[in-house]
Amino acid sequence: MLSLETQTLFAELAEVLRLGDLMRSFGSLKGAFIQREVKGQTYWYFRTSEGLGQQDFYVGKAQDPVAEKAIESYKAARPSEGENEARVKRLVAMLRPGGVHVMDAPTGKVVRALAASGVFHLGGVLVGTQAYLALGNAAGVRWGSGLATQDSDVAAWPMVGDGSLEVALPKGIADIPGTLETLQMGFLPVPGLEPNTPSSSYKMRGKDLRVDILTPGQGKPVPVPRFKTAAARLPFLDYLLKDTFESPVLNGGAVLVRLPSWARFAVHKLAVADQRPANEQVKAAKDRVQAVEVLTWLEEARPGDLELALEELGTKARMTWAVRVARSARLAIGLRSETLLKFALLEKSARA
Repeated sequence: MLSLETQTLFAELAEVLRLGDLMRSFGSLKGAFIQREVKGQTYWYFRTSEGLGQQDFYVGKAQDPVAEKAIESYKAARPSEGENEARVKRLVAMLRPGGVHVMDAPTGKVVRALAASGVFHLGGVLVGTQAYLALGNAAGVRWGSGLATQDSDVAAWPMVGDGSLEVALPKGIADIPGTLETLQMGFLPVPGLEPNTPSSSYKMRGKDLRVDILTPGQGKPVPVPRFKTAAARLPFLDYLLKDTFESPVLNGGAVLVRLPSWARFAVHKLAVADQRPANEQVKAAKDRVQAVEVLTWLEEARPGDLELALEELGTKARMTWAVRVARSARLAIGLRSETLLKFALLEKSARA
């Protein structure tokens, strides 16, 4: 368990980052105003290198009162934004000795760029082991297994407006391939397993770091237009994406990402472990270790969360997954007897 002081600092960091998001405007972007001559007219543009590399945003005509006001607003906002950045740096420096998980430099650089490009504001959710480690920070604990990986898995629903869950999502584009390319870290698309299948994965040349884009369903990868890429379909992933929240990740600095709930993350890990083929049983064991750690913490800190997460699996539509999750739980080492009983009752109900 992280100290109370560290947990308090982490909560403060989350608030500072959320405040920064609310204030986001030209004033929160690093850049400069430039003038361009177009057909004898002079125009103001704002040039920034944040997000997808160098971009110019149109402001207005030179000597236009609206454009001049925008420039004045930017200059006025910069000091407060600088103060916000200073607070983030100070909090991150104070959190490091407290035992929170900090991403390695390459992974942190990728996640920071994805956040700047708007991936997490557009419904992207960090999943996999990076989410597991971030969930530990959010829970105020440092998981004992220390199972780390450089992979960054981002899951999302395939289309904005394609289903009730997405109605509230903001419209916009976050170019994941373009973002990775501007990092100049050597990311290349991984070819699909079948000819003419679009890539849903990007790997750093000569390194283990890769970014996988996932979406619910079965079959071939499907396009995700708002991310300008394709996503590999993963059964039961919709269950994981139905309950998410924002939380900071530390990656040199800190940014807000979207994470799945602890309970659904653990249940999903059990399901994934059950579905792995015989040659991936080491990964299945890792999945169950992560599930056990999260479930053990839940029983102590948030005892009602697991019951709520299991309610959906008690429905007829989820009966098959309920059986798979319960079967996987029996193979997990270290689960408490009261937790095992909940899965046993779930399976009994599903088979009735």
